[in-house]
Amino acid sequence: MHLQIFEICAIVIVLSALFGYLNARFLKLPNTIGLMVVSICFTGFLFISTIFTDFFFDTAHLFINQIDFQEILLDVMLGFLLFAGAMHTNFDQLRVQRWPVLVFSTLGVLASTLICGVLTYFGFRLLSIEPKFIHCLLFGALISPTDPIAVLGILKQARVPKKLETKIVGESLFNDGVGVVVFLTIFHIASGSSVNDAGTQTQFHPTVSSYSAVALQQTSPNETVGVQEEHQNDSKSADKTTDFTVTPHVGHRSSGVMAQIKGVIKLFSWEVLGGITLGLILGYFTFLLLRSIDDYEIEVLITLACVTGGYALATSLHLSAPLAMVVAGLIVGNDTVRGTAMSQQTEMYVNRFWELMDILLNAILFVLIGLELLILSDSITLTFIYAAAMAIVIVLLSRFLSLIIPVQCFAKKLEFVPHTTIIMTWGGLRGGISIALALSLTAEMNRDLFLTVTYGVVIFSIIAQGLSVGKIAKSLIGIDSEEPSTSDAH
Repeated sequence: MHLQIFEICAIVIVLSALFGYLNARFLKLPNTIGLMVVSICFTGFLFISTIFTDFFFDTAHLFINQIDFQEILLDVMLGFLLFAGAMHTNFDQLRVQRWPVLVFSTLGVLASTLICGVLTYFGFRLLSIEPKFIHCLLFGALISPTDPIAVLGILKQARVPKKLETKIVGESLFNDGVGVVVFLTIFHIASGSSVNDAGTQTQFHPTVSSYSAVALQQTSPNETVGVQEEHQNDSKSADKTTDFTVTPHVGHRSSGVMAQIKGVIKLFSWEVLGGITLGLILGYFTFLLLRSIDDYEIEVLITLACVTGGYALATSLHLSAPLAMVVAGLIVGNDTVRGTAMSQQTEMYVNRFWELMDILLNAILFVLIGLELLILSDSITLTFIYAAAMAIVIVLLSRFLSLIIPVQCFAKKLEFVPHTTIIMTWGGLRGGISIALALSLTAEMNRDLFLTVTYGVVIFSIIAQGLSVGKIAKSLIGIDSEEPSTSDAH
């Protein structure tokens, strides 16, 4: 069964509408969470139906295998969702909270990646699962950054105090840049290639499409076989010594480390700083165009062109397209820009258009996340389920520990609300981006294990944390608590 693109889109949209109706009619959960719950229940029904016939399950399995989740999310949907989310983010609050947001999205991600990798490495051994340390770090890198789509789709409905919401939302919008660099760096080390080659190899381009490291899997078969054989030959000796060694040539370790550091700096500077710069240019150019006319139909079209054209341009220049869209969205959504470049009618139509775009794409995304359970059907084991349960605790603990010091540093100066660390830990949601990155792992990197574990963390994050973060905030600080407090910042 091979479906055309339009047929696939039609089926996904129909399922999204049907699941949305069932949620609105019966479950009455927040839309994003309700859509995922119904989607998972639908997938469960398909599993149960195999008792009587394999037809429904096999048909659904064939259908979902024709959907490239990585490409749909990272190359198509992500730019629209980030731009829409950034447009509706309070720019003034974000400017006030810029320093903690910067620290949370950089040093916080790095600390969480390391802590999560170490705890996963030792914790999984209690379950007789023994992945290499570098692969545990890779899991820490893909699961540590909070997902901007999940946060924007869920947190704003949780009635969290605005100051705290700005920190979590701002962090989720910007931590992708650091998360991508860390993930790609560790991916290169784990696959046996050099980070410094990222900008020179034609097979690898640090763009949005390589955001999920898809391009790394496009290397020649001979290179792949060579890497696999090298890992296989070294596996016995590595297991007898330590998995912390990632470079087989001890004599050249210092020069290799320096090359890796230079590669990281080069990749970070070009992707992240270049993406931010492009976003500033796109946002300002869009502002000039909007200010020069008063035609709401064309102005809506201009904002759409900013996203589609800007995303494609960032991809072709090998810049961070997600960061470019975030920065452009913040500029276009800024109250000053709205007041000087848009009439009230234009502002209304622009807001409605991007709200509708956000709702539609979020609905499709969370339905697809639920259906991705079908992909795991052949690899789920009881041990992997135990590992996923352990990983949920590890991820939450890693985030909590990575936030303690930054929160203490800024708590008094910026008057954080009480229990900021606890609420930010529970409100740091993971979503489809982590699943997309996990899908890019190779079999050598324990793909089945970490994909199952990542899916478990994402499901728990969206459903359990998403449904309860508002209640936890209410119990700790009061639902209407907007008064600043410096006591008990964590």
